[in-house]
Amino acid sequence: MQLMRIGERGSERPVVRADDGSLYDLGTVTGDIDGAFLAGDGIGRARAALAAGALPQIRDGVGRRIGAPIARPGKVVCIGLNYRDHAAETGAVLPAEPIVFMKAPNTVIGPDDTVLVPRGSEKTDWEVELGVVIGAEARYLDTPDDALNVIAGYAISNDVSERAFQLERGGQWDKGKSCETFNPLGPWLVPADEIDDPGKLGLRLWVNGELRQDGTTADLIFGIGHVVWYLSQFMVLEPGDLVNTGTPAGVAMGMPGQPYLRAGDTMALEIDGLGRQQQTLADA
Repeated sequence: MQLMRIGERGSERPVVRADDGSLYDLGTVTGDIDGAFLAGDGIGRARAALAAGALPQIRDGVGRRIGAPIARPGKVVCIGLNYRDHAAETGAVLPAEPIVFMKAPNTVIGPDDTVLVPRGSEKTDWEVELGVVIGAEARYLDTPDDALNVIAGYAISNDVSERAFQLERGGQWDKGKSCETFNPLGPWLVPADEIDDPGKLGLRLWVNGELRQDGTTADLIFGIGHVVWYLSQFMVLEPGDLVNTGTPAGVAMGMPGQPYLRAGDTMALEIDGLGRQQQTLADA
């Protein structure tokens, strides 16, 4: 079972995607896939309604716009330099603790929506990441194992970045991370209990059909449970929050010639078991 939202931006409807690909309307269970839904065992209620045949099937869903699988994340928290091969390609020393930065929540868009190259950008870059969606309050968690119990599910996240804004214009990273449209998410949210091991997932990204990133979460410096536990020592994570857990090697910043993105380019992303997303870029 996967959770989706389909429809025009701002008017998405909650949907369950069954394992055979058929779509079912979740409107009788919830008004949206948001923090309140996740905190109230919405995933369990959706699963039970689907199993009972209580959800009307959507027969006109093919070709409809897919929205981000969660509505209005309260915050987007990101981890930088969290893959050994990515740190190596950028010449960075492995961090002793997770590198934390924030991304504006309104950067989150649908998985196939247009990504805008910011005005004045020269170094817009791609980053395929495993996105973690929080399903229960996480505050001063005791152990990384405890952290796995507050995760609602996983999704593909593209942490689009403008490197000059991020690294060459002074201040914090956020302004190179928070440009509009800079976080495509989805196509769906896979419940955490349907992913056998989030530490063994392959991640891939193509630019204009050429494979650029081909990594695995087994190369994470700080694992998923550790990241969520660590964050809970410094902030309260709430249901519906999104945590981007880092990207493997293969970003433009680390490549010879640094082939940054331009209007007209396309990005395609996959993570094992989490589907596929694709965006075309346009000038802002």
